[in-house]
Amino acid sequence: MREFTSASTVTTDPDDSIPGLLAARLARDPDGVFAERHVGDDWVPVTVTQFVDQVTAVAKGLVARGIAPGDRVGIMSRTRFEWTVLDFAIWAAGAVGVPIYETDSSEQVRWIGSDTGFRLLVVETGAHAAVVDRVRGDLPGLADVLLIDDGALDTLVADGTDVSDAEIDRRSTATGMDDLATVIYTSGTTGRPKGVELTHGNFVALALNAVDGLGEVCAVPGARTLMFMPLAHVFARFLQVLCVPSGAVLGHAPDARHLVADLGSFRPTYLLAVPRVFEKVYNSAEQTAGSGAKLRVFRWAAKVAITYSRALDEPSGPSAALKAQHALASRLVYAKLRAALGGQCDWAVSGGAPLGDRLGHFYRGIGVRVLEGYGLTETTAPTSVNRPGLTKVGTVGPAFPGTSLRVDDDGEIWVKGPHVFRGYRHNSEATAQALVDGWFDTGDVGTLDDDGYLRITGRSKELIVTAGGKNVAPAELEDRLRGHPIVSQVVVVGDQRPFIGALVTLDAEMLPGWLRNHGLPAMDVVAAGRDREVLAALDRAVERANEAVSRAESIRKIRVLPTDFTEANGYLTPSLKVKRALVLKDFADDIDELYVDTREQ
Repeated sequence: MREFTSASTVTTDPDDSIPGLLAARLARDPDGVFAERHVGDDWVPVTVTQFVDQVTAVAKGLVARGIAPGDRVGIMSRTRFEWTVLDFAIWAAGAVGVPIYETDSSEQVRWIGSDTGFRLLVVETGAHAAVVDRVRGDLPGLADVLLIDDGALDTLVADGTDVSDAEIDRRSTATGMDDLATVIYTSGTTGRPKGVELTHGNFVALALNAVDGLGEVCAVPGARTLMFMPLAHVFARFLQVLCVPSGAVLGHAPDARHLVADLGSFRPTYLLAVPRVFEKVYNSAEQTAGSGAKLRVFRWAAKVAITYSRALDEPSGPSAALKAQHALASRLVYAKLRAALGGQCDWAVSGGAPLGDRLGHFYRGIGVRVLEGYGLTETTAPTSVNRPGLTKVGTVGPAFPGTSLRVDDDGEIWVKGPHVFRGYRHNSEATAQALVDGWFDTGDVGTLDDDGYLRITGRSKELIVTAGGKNVAPAELEDRLRGHPIVSQVVVVGDQRPFIGALVTLDAEMLPGWLRNHGLPAMDVVAAGRDREVLAALDRAVERANEAVSRAESIRKIRVLPTDFTEANGYLTPSLKVKRALVLKDFADDIDELYVDTREQ
């Protein structure tokens, strides 16, 4: 068993809370910019004073509608400025925010609403309201549903005109570290989502330690971040709280179709994203390069970036020749890639799934330092993260300040610290299994090196044991194979089978350009999955992926599925994780086809 602890350098008080963080920011920086709202073609600044005034006015409306301290209020919306105002208003009123993914179904709304008993639900659109209406009769405690697009915030402000500032101040100051701040339902790759109860103390301790430990990223003058991950996800939710004590300017990008334009106009200095976003940016850049000489230049520049980044970890550093190649590649390729991220993005934080060595080195090589981290809903997001002063690509860094990490003799990762959740809502049995003597059993497996840097090797429940008794963690193989431009998702299989195989889906957006660049006729993903030249290219990608593992762990056969895994068809969670158990169940026949001929591959 190995254990490492990163000491906390901040002091908290039992009376601290998220409203308290906002009050402290107002006291020291009333005229500073808290956020910028996208209005037309412009980003309009919102000062701390203006933001607090909006939050207070909306909180008054919640009080006028009978929301009492401890009551639950749901939010179902894309990531937008109004989401953040509502969240802080709910906290200012002493209530508990319950996020719902804007893609959730009526059944999911029914479950979350019945489990939390929320009194009020604020949704973004009429379509969301229709989703709620289908189960409204099963939610007797739900008093009202308000629509953001129909002026929900203005309605709440009008409702609260007779509520005093003193009442909001009383409720805000009565909230302390131990009070419940939110219930976030795990998107769940298996089974019914569990409600994770997070306190104000979870957020406050983590945010203050982040400012102290990652100040170079998030708390320097001019720091700016654009949020495009769902605010229903704990990582994005934590980030908006972090912007309060750090002083970074917050922006929102609700529509992924406009993300590149939003990045270009907002010009963030750091970003938060899941690995799939970094993969898509890389693959799109390669696609844009086209074919022939331009594509060769791009691939040369990508190789130089990775080689240069690896050399940074060597005592001697990059050679003079490599530095010269890197400078040329920067002028030809890297500057354009950095411009696509807004031109001044020096840092990115990646979480939610393994980023992989290849992408980590590539981005560091082009000048965007990706700090890969690790966390779960139960740890209020980050529980370990690489540091600006020492980044080990391929790891998720050391324990976050104030956190202890333990890897037991079975390789399972345990976490302890002030950011660990207090329990699962209405599920004492699951809570008792997950929390043992203050330690949280993450269910993930990994290793700790001599410097306390954590490397994730997979989920304990996802480890594959072949018929020959070989233990295989699928994550690295899946990550490497997803690096091919036309590969969307990969699920490695082989439990109790004679060899490792994989189910592969194709990326419908990337496919047309790839076919054109390779001189192949246009075809849809179904036809491509049967095309001899496409399959040959995928086989070559499998060979490259297998270079990272032993023969016993290598992928011997793949099966290309005719459909992708998406949120819409239920095979991806809102945080873009594959629901592995569901895939294994629904595509059991396809898996069986991999093993029709069970001779040694």
